[in-house]
Amino acid sequence: MLDRLTEYLDSVRARDPAPHSRWEILLYPGVIALGLHRVAHWLYEARLYFLARLINHVSRFLTAIDIHPGATIGRNLFIDHGFVVIGETAEVGDNVTIYQCVTLGGTNPTNGVGGKRHPTVRDNVIIGSGAQIIGPITLGSRARVGANAVVTDDVPEGATMIGLKARSTLVPAEEWIKDFIPYGTPCEENCAPSRDCVEKLETELASLRAEMAELKAAMPTPTPVTAKRSGAKRG
Repeated sequence: MLDRLTEYLDSVRARDPAPHSRWEILLYPGVIALGLHRVAHWLYEARLYFLARLINHVSRFLTAIDIHPGATIGRNLFIDHGFVVIGETAEVGDNVTIYQCVTLGGTNPTNGVGGKRHPTVRDNVIIGSGAQIIGPITLGSRARVGANAVVTDDVPEGATMIGLKARSTLVPAEEWIKDFIPYGTPCEENCAPSRDCVEKLETELASLRAEMAELKAAMPTPTPVTAKRSGAKRG
């Protein structure tokens, strides 16, 4: 057990440069919430639902992170800061990173039967702050969800999702194979249509500047005689 705890703390430190020691990581709200969830989930599987919910509420009070006791959480989940909600039938794989204010939410079943209504998050997924993952969808391994994105459809393996409603962007192989990309969005990744617009405007501006330079070069240069005559007429 000690080895697994050490492995977990080291995995958090590898994704967050802020802590100076493992002891400091033990005070992280996400670490405390995950530890209490392990206990609550064990009670939930034993059908001790009231005790499981009690621990869930204590955890939420202490950490501002709400993980339903029924949620299935893999190894090395890192929740960076609070205000995260993970629903009852959610399934989270190994080495997943979730930033603040993320919801793994469910849909309201119209037939009155609960069933699977929350997302499934595969291994090595990164979910940016404020993202909303809704419904019984699947986020493929190494998928990235940008900040404030709303995802309601399945996400292919290795895709980056952005926007409202989230859409997929192509990720180069050299970015895809990286072990970890903070905040789910590569800094140099072409993730927004505005970047294409800026590049287009810069190209048009360069073309206009070149045309203006050609026009200036074609204009005749005024001679001193012409300048004197202009001055005499004014006088």
